[in-house]
Amino acid sequence: MGKVNVCLKRSYITVASLIGIISTLLLAITLFSHGYLHGQEEFSPQTVTGLRGMYGLSLVPLFLTIIGLFGACKMKKWALILFTVGMILISLYMFVSESIALAMRPQVTRLLRRQYLEVGPLANASETFTSRLSEAQMDLQCCGLDQGYMDWGYNIPETCLCAEHSTNPCVAAPRDSALFEDKSLAQPIMIYKEVLSIVLCISILCQLNRKEDTPTVVYSPEAKAGNYTTLTEPAEDT
Repeated sequence: MGKVNVCLKRSYITVASLIGIISTLLLAITLFSHGYLHGQEEFSPQTVTGLRGMYGLSLVPLFLTIIGLFGACKMKKWALILFTVGMILISLYMFVSESIALAMRPQVTRLLRRQYLEVGPLANASETFTSRLSEAQMDLQCCGLDQGYMDWGYNIPETCLCAEHSTNPCVAAPRDSALFEDKSLAQPIMIYKEVLSIVLCISILCQLNRKEDTPTVVYSPEAKAGNYTTLTEPAEDT
């Protein structure tokens, strides 16, 4: 078994610990949401599916992180291999899920637009409806139902403001509109911690599989027999 570089080992432990901390926080948020929803209303099928997904996305990485840290500290190959395979599967699942969500986004937009157009002008809509529409605008990065910001009249909500890296084209709003004043919108930060942990774990496995260079030992029967000669004669006493 080869010797693992100390910096590589510490880097892996740091990234894996970060994944464990985030997974623990996500699990705590899921438990809190579960308890809150349980006390408010009955669970719908969509809510149950969402909670199960949140539990899976928090418990599985946490379990793999514990195994990976054990493998890194004890130099266990099976634990590191299990961590690597598990994280690769999780990364693939997240990539496929995001791809499907992006592919279905136009269909969801058309469905929401068809349902919301039946309500009528937004100025006469209820507060509950406008709140739901604002959430949809934030998720889909859009504004209005049919004619953009003009559907809101002169009371344009915060969710209609364009982000810095918006995927949809932005237009200028009228000067006399009641826009939200705070324009410092938080941007999502993508941290590719799973991919980084996979690379570090594979590097550790490669170093563990590397054979160390050991000097060649040659057997000599003369050394065992003890054939030694005196180099110099002892000096005579005077």
